[in-house]
Amino acid sequence: MNANAVVQAIGELFPEIYLRFHVRRPKRGHRPDVGSMGVLQHLQFAGPLTIGEAARHLSRAQSVVSAVVSGLERRGLVARMRDSRDRRRVLVWLTPAGLRLLEDNRRVLAPDLLAPAVRRMPAAARAALISGMQALVAASVPARSPRRTERNHGSGPDEV
Repeated sequence: MNANAVVQAIGELFPEIYLRFHVRRPKRGHRPDVGSMGVLQHLQFAGPLTIGEAARHLSRAQSVVSAVVSGLERRGLVARMRDSRDRRRVLVWLTPAGLRLLEDNRRVLAPDLLAPAVRRMPAAARAALISGMQALVAASVPARSPRRTERNHGSGPDEV
């Protein structure tokens, strides 16, 4: 198959794959709003923070972040805890339920929908599918030119 045919086939198959296997998200009232998800995601990447630290990182008023955290705490997604190094400080961190929610939110395809179809595939087709997907992802990263890399670091013969 030439590259254009592969591009066309992927373009036709991907929407079909998505429609058959995408994660069904709960209705709006059952999951946190965008602002709350932002707080959860920030905590996941920054680690436990005080309300003030989170407010500065998120460029939000401390009262706003405190209200969001209180709502997340009521839902069991975050917990407040004393800082072991300074007992006066109260840190906010994700609970196991909060971590699970973030993991589920990142997932695009539903394992429970994929598993039966994957089990019906021959082993060679499974391996080819994974190999092809890995190759596509790897090919999407542009190759770095050695000359450009040397020039950017000032160590090559083309040093300006």
